[in-house]
Amino acid sequence: MTQEEFEHIAPALRELMLSVGRSFFGNDDDAEDVAQEGLVALLRFIDRMESGVRHDALAIRVAKHCCMDMVRKRKSSPILALQASKGRAVSGKMHGDVAPPGCDTGASPHEHLEAKELYEAVNEAVKHLKPSERRLFEMRQIEGLELDDIVKQTNIAKPSIKSIVSAARKKVFAEIKERLRT
Repeated sequence: MTQEEFEHIAPALRELMLSVGRSFFGNDDDAEDVAQEGLVALLRFIDRMESGVRHDALAIRVAKHCCMDMVRKRKSSPILALQASKGRAVSGKMHGDVAPPGCDTGASPHEHLEAKELYEAVNEAVKHLKPSERRLFEMRQIEGLELDDIVKQTNIAKPSIKSIVSAARKKVFAEIKERLRT
């Protein structure tokens, strides 16, 4: 695909990515970040994209990955704030006005509440995974381990790990989306 062809389809792909970002985070600022990151990611692989083919599914998949990456990269990551204990999750209980682990102490009360709700939604979603799914999901998505490292630690085949983590990610994403709607 050429740069010109990409520029022609980019607005439609951007709208899809914005929609995914809004569904995941519930606000336009983060959705804009998702769309921007997603388009940059797609642009890196422009030479591998076919001309004349719809890339909607690819844009949605990239946006979902961007959402998870954003959550993982934030200091106020609501996903099972892991401490130095490598792999053992913090209880997820919060007391009073205490923000989720790592939450910016200068944040507004509204931002603290949003972070707390997202933190709790993610924790609950991850708790509903099967133990084997949870373990691999945490290793890949939270600890950020590479697939080869997970293979060495678990002796599970790389394709199986990819499949299990992908299925777990979809379950977590769907449950978070449902929880945040109510």
